[in-house]
Amino acid sequence: MERDFWLERWENNQIGFHQAEFSPYLKEHWPQIAESKDCQVFVPMAGKTLDMIWLANFGHNVTGVELSELAVDAFFDENNLPVEKSQVGEHVRHSAGNIDLLCGDYFKISADDTSNVKAVYDRASMIAMPPTLRTQYAAHMAQLLKPGTKVLLISMEYAGGDMKGPPFSVSEKEVHDLFDENFEVELLQTIDVLEKNQRFRERGLDTMLEKVYRMVRK
Repeated sequence: MERDFWLERWENNQIGFHQAEFSPYLKEHWPQIAESKDCQVFVPMAGKTLDMIWLANFGHNVTGVELSELAVDAFFDENNLPVEKSQVGEHVRHSAGNIDLLCGDYFKISADDTSNVKAVYDRASMIAMPPTLRTQYAAHMAQLLKPGTKVLLISMEYAGGDMKGPPFSVSEKEVHDLFDENFEVELLQTIDVLEKNQRFRERGLDTMLEKVYRMVRK
């Protein structure tokens, strides 16, 4: 469930996790996250999410990181964005307007790369990783962010059926266990999404909840 797994998913176009529209949670909750429209926003494990376009159109400077070069190239191609490439440490930076997408490993992003970040948008990183990597992910996020940085975290919690992930179920308790040491964590919204996800209903799930959190780096 590590590097090779996700690279293979992109190579085989097994990207059912990709959303072809903006997240409704951005419009509803982002005003509680961003201090100003011109602040720097970090998007970890970005894939080719259109939410980066939403954030850029809102006025933000957006820095994303994504492991798959196929995903990075698809983001700029599908949105008709002329791209400039440059080497930044171990990552290849793809730039267009106020969007920079770093192709490479999230765990090799340094605090220097995020020194100007004031807000983080994390749509689904937690549910993409098994438990051991989630622990590393949360610890690394704490290392990257300065006190006061705000995070909009979207996660998922489900029960029943034969689902083993990804997407993985991440309980509210686990979110607190992972982040409480370094972040103030507040649950903003819980949404039952099982009715809208037939493929998961067919796998016997009893519940499927998306949960939206607001976190602030201590």
